[in-house]
Amino acid sequence: MSKAEETRTEILRKAFGLIYQKGYQATSIDDILATTQVTKGAFYYHFKNKEEMGLAIIKEIMHKEVRPAVKNSVASVDFRKNLYKMLKDLLIDHPFMTAEYGCPAVNLIQEMAPLNDPFRQELKKNLKEWQKAIEDEITRAQNTGQLSDDYDTGAIALHVITLYHGVRNMGKVLGKAYYIIFLKEFDDYLQSLK
Repeated sequence: MSKAEETRTEILRKAFGLIYQKGYQATSIDDILATTQVTKGAFYYHFKNKEEMGLAIIKEIMHKEVRPAVKNSVASVDFRKNLYKMLKDLLIDHPFMTAEYGCPAVNLIQEMAPLNDPFRQELKKNLKEWQKAIEDEITRAQNTGQLSDDYDTGAIALHVITLYHGVRNMGKVLGKAYYIIFLKEFDDYLQSLK
């Protein structure tokens, strides 16, 4: 990796951490620069403005570092175990995300999607990719006889994503213990799928 690429990556990682904790609108370029060894000129060499940097965070940090956790959960033959593991890994075992700050994608959806169409479109791409990964797992379960073909794969995927978004938000107030309660109910839901 070149020095320029290292600088760009450092800016994105530091900005991602600050935005995760403070929110996009509450995080200034000066806040980001204060956590790095980067000058304002170097920032503007890599990004023409804060919006371009924010979109790069979604594409390059969230997409490449947070989403693989979803794909890594498909380790078992049993789709129920895989979907449970996916949410457990995201809620309990993820090395970066905390109950206090929720989920970076969910936070950006709430904060920026209503205000900024480029943000909405990039966040939508991430959601669609996640939805497709879940749909593929449900389809695999149907093809192997674990689940009836009567189920709508898109509806189940959307339901799982919606549950995750809701529990992440509630966790900001109720804490990580709420995730344990949720996971028990989520497991019951998965077991009800025949």
